[in-house]
Amino acid sequence: MSIKKELSYRITLALAPLLYKTFMRTLLMTCRIEIKGGGNLEESDQSGKPFILATWHHGLLIGIQQYRGRKWVAMISASKDGEYISRILETINFETVRGSRSRGGIGALRGMITAIKKRGRNAAIVADGSQGPAMKVQAGAILLASKTGAPIIPFTVGADRYIAFRSWDRTILPKPFSKIIVKWGEPLAVPPGLKAEGIEEFRLKLEERLTDDYREVWGDFGKEEH
Repeated sequence: MSIKKELSYRITLALAPLLYKTFMRTLLMTCRIEIKGGGNLEESDQSGKPFILATWHHGLLIGIQQYRGRKWVAMISASKDGEYISRILETINFETVRGSRSRGGIGALRGMITAIKKRGRNAAIVADGSQGPAMKVQAGAILLASKTGAPIIPFTVGADRYIAFRSWDRTILPKPFSKIIVKWGEPLAVPPGLKAEGIEEFRLKLEERLTDDYREVWGDFGKEEH
């Protein structure tokens, strides 16, 4: 990378958290947000035990603002693009570990386990990963739940008016004054010590729950998908 590009990267990296927080907070203040399944989150909070939030990648811009206010740990891609997300999350009290399916994944999973079991952090997992395929659950959330005993709570978002970017996941950005629905799904308990067949069984269960919640949320807007 040239000196000019490196300097540009460092400047945008430093500004990203402030720009994101200012823009998204202002935008969401104009929106009407409806919460479904809030009781699932309340029951988990009342238990005093950590949980694992699992969500689809396309809703992250909305989701990050909904996550704030709790003790979180999140696995973020080890790429340079992932550094932007990591910086943003760290400014709202997230602990982050870096890694993905293709780079540093095992070490990142260990870091997540430690944060949950030793520091009582709730975990935030992008169920379809940093590179997809979109809306296909990867095994990471199931492995994490099996090794920590933390239940998985599906989390989905939708909006009646939005922009969908031309990315692999079609990330959505709500338009001003839109209606947003966020849903906390029914917790999924995962048994300890799962082997390959068990991991696949619960991976499919989580995928089914996230997909059902996705269809419900977008169905409320008269859509089958975003």
